[in-house]
Amino acid sequence: MPLLTSQLPMQRSSSLLCSSNSLSSSAVTLLISRRFSQPFQIQSVGNASRGIRTRVRSNHPQARARIVSPLYGTDTKEIVETSTTDSNFIEIGYVNDVHGLKGEICVKHNTGFPELRFSKPGKRWLRQQVFGREEVQEVDLVSGRGHRGQKCWIVKFDGIDNVDQAKLLVGATLLVRENDRPKLEEGEFYTRDLVGMRVILKETGEPVGTVNSVYNYGASDLLHVMLDSSMELPQQSETVDSAPLVWIPFVDAIVPDVDMNKRELHITPPMGLLQLNLRSGERTKKERRLLEWKEKKKFQRLLIAAKKKLCMMDQQHVFHGFRFGEKFQRSLLAHQIVSVNSKLLQQALQNIEMSFEWSNLTQFINAVESRQITSNMEISKDRLKSTCTEMPDAYSKLRETGLDLITEGKLATVLLLKEGNPYAKPELGLIKAGNAEKSSLLLLEDLLCEENRFIEVWFLEEEKLPVVSNSVEEQRRHKILMKSPWEMLQSPIGSGGILVALSSNSVMEDLFGTGMEYVELCSIDRRCVCGSPVVVGFVKSCKADIGILTTKGAEDFEDNFHMIISAKLLKKMTKHIDKLQFRAVPKPNSHVEKVDKEWVDFSPSSANSYEFQSSIYNFLCACSHEKVCVVKITQ
Repeated sequence: MPLLTSQLPMQRSSSLLCSSNSLSSSAVTLLISRRFSQPFQIQSVGNASRGIRTRVRSNHPQARARIVSPLYGTDTKEIVETSTTDSNFIEIGYVNDVHGLKGEICVKHNTGFPELRFSKPGKRWLRQQVFGREEVQEVDLVSGRGHRGQKCWIVKFDGIDNVDQAKLLVGATLLVRENDRPKLEEGEFYTRDLVGMRVILKETGEPVGTVNSVYNYGASDLLHVMLDSSMELPQQSETVDSAPLVWIPFVDAIVPDVDMNKRELHITPPMGLLQLNLRSGERTKKERRLLEWKEKKKFQRLLIAAKKKLCMMDQQHVFHGFRFGEKFQRSLLAHQIVSVNSKLLQQALQNIEMSFEWSNLTQFINAVESRQITSNMEISKDRLKSTCTEMPDAYSKLRETGLDLITEGKLATVLLLKEGNPYAKPELGLIKAGNAEKSSLLLLEDLLCEENRFIEVWFLEEEKLPVVSNSVEEQRRHKILMKSPWEMLQSPIGSGGILVALSSNSVMEDLFGTGMEYVELCSIDRRCVCGSPVVVGFVKSCKADIGILTTKGAEDFEDNFHMIISAKLLKKMTKHIDKLQFRAVPKPNSHVEKVDKEWVDFSPSSANSYEFQSSIYNFLCACSHEKVCVVKITQ
């Protein structure tokens, strides 16, 4: 499990922790410290449950107000859908399936102008998940036509000429530029434009609140308004911690003026309207059911896209578990299928057939040491941990430089906790008597937040890939092995998974925005000394992009690595996940397989499978020696 920590100035502090099913398996953790002035050693960490990330825009007086919605639902008429990845784009539909053999695709639309969007040739944009990141690419629409009897359109893009190319687009979202929206008549408005507008009482000029969303219930549109704190309201429950919301009908009698230039709505509500439908931020039963329905539909879309990608890799046997078993078992299988990084898996499967030289870090370090005398340093472990500044020594200037970087919030630290690590065992002393009922995940969060050192903790999923058979069957494929009919065998991909975790969760973008200069990456073991000001200062003084820490005489660099990388270089690395190389490691793994309609257990005595491993060193060894420094730690 990878752990990322970062030190920030006193006015700001946050931390990020990536967790798998337990802290005893590989995980990544990011911590951002408020008053971090000395190196720290991780002695032990308790088990944690499965992690979840918690954290992580015309003035027509007297006109008849009417909203032109770009969305049409089947079971609901809710018409607000304002969140997009890029504010310059608007969603108009998503690719549901392929059509025929000539590269045509079926698009489920959510626009009020389907003919304009799908039949008129021109530029469109597709948003897809690539290695956990959302990427937008430009495409040219050649033609489109409505699908008779179905609520979808059949479109053809330039360069997509066969069914295999079309399958790669399934699940993608279709976008258009915001400035390409059709002009509306006087008194017509887009839902997206109304959200965020200020609501003001026309007679007194008193602010009421802000439009949070817009709904359509047939007879008229309704504005969902979040009231300002200055509004006089009935006493609310102490449990309500969010601003109250009210419904305001979007009709001439109540909303006579809409000023798009000032982004203001002037209302003349009847007496008691705002108090009549006042409600807290808690959702009603109907809203909860609607939200659940939308989440379910979204998950179904993801599942369909994931199943099609597995079918393209001839892995249909994974779906056998859907035919029987309990509901929770089938749900487990569905969530596992959706969680598979299909592009990364395909990349790893291709590497099985490829022969490439696995990077030798020892040779790389020797080459750096032989060429760059001034970029090498040898230091004892005691000196490394020391923060004493009263007695000057040879490292005083480096220590001062490093402390300045740390206290200014210029350093983040990533810790990798590997499976089987003895320092992953729980330490009973960390768990206080009154906290026995709390989950170990919450206990870990409390531990990290003690003394305000880490005041915000995020939990992220580690990167794993399915285990595949090492024998090639008649279809020339390596089958994904199943732990049970509803669960795949999976294994962590190693230190290279840190890059995937950082890229898929936009962590580097967040850190880069805070002015981060360096990121420290290390695995947790007895020799781990993180956040040493001397080392940070040495890397800074060498103007190096990479600082590699080694223990004298040690050669297990992959299992116990420690390095400091510039944030700029690490950000570039996370944008090139497709360059990751995978090594297929033969290992014996027990699994189940369906044979003649019966599930059979297999317990091999020799290696029967491949587990994929990827090393971060494959990126580092491609760097120039002039931008690398080495620190050797003596006992």
